[in-house]
Amino acid sequence: MLSYHSTRDNTMAKKSSAASAFFTALVSAGTAAAAVYALVLRPRHMRWGAAASEVTRPLPGDELVPTPRYRATHAITIRAAPQDIWPWLVQIGQGRGGFYSYDFIENAMGLNIHSASQILPEYQNLKVGDTIPLAPDGSGIPVVGLEPNRALVLGGTMNESSEGAFKTSPGEFFSASWAFVLEPVAADVTRLIERFQLDYSPSPAATLFYRVFLEPGSFIMERKMLLGIKARAECRAGEPFAGSRPGDEIPIAH
Repeated sequence: MLSYHSTRDNTMAKKSSAASAFFTALVSAGTAAAAVYALVLRPRHMRWGAAASEVTRPLPGDELVPTPRYRATHAITIRAAPQDIWPWLVQIGQGRGGFYSYDFIENAMGLNIHSASQILPEYQNLKVGDTIPLAPDGSGIPVVGLEPNRALVLGGTMNESSEGAFKTSPGEFFSASWAFVLEPVAADVTRLIERFQLDYSPSPAATLFYRVFLEPGSFIMERKMLLGIKARAECRAGEPFAGSRPGDEIPIAH
């Protein structure tokens, strides 16, 4: 009987040790993955395609979120003049020209977004005060700044007084700005600089959500959006965009 209990205790001790070792390995792997993301991946996706001067310089719309908890600046070189890029920018939105990103991801969320392959004349008269829809219910982000062929700025603050999907819990807020700036660098060559800023009511849950889900998710969608605008604008005048071309996924060095 003593031998039986001893054997059973040894077996349980081994199982406990194995479980402890597995848990320790899991925590170590998670810690390593978090460190790689924070130290290597995050700094890269926060400034994908942007030069150091573009990351640090002020842009239209910065004043909307003076102390952002999240700020990402992305940029891309487009072989087209600003006036050939602008029409693609002003028609963005759900039920409009889409966002030139991964439609299938947006539609899996029920957003019913379809990125246009051509310039849509009916959506070219955008003005300050209009709303860029993000969802089928019409909820979206207001146009707060617009300089034709130069800058488009979206932004606003959502709180408990907001309506629809952007209404927050009492005492909470969510402020965002989204700027698109066109800067000619040579004949028919333009830099498109995109900056997204965010501030929100601090809490462990909010920080976890924005860091783990929103940051990488925004980068994936925004990078594809810039590539989509580039591919469309670089088509010859009057030629409908037919889809991605070789090289579209490769950032232009600068």
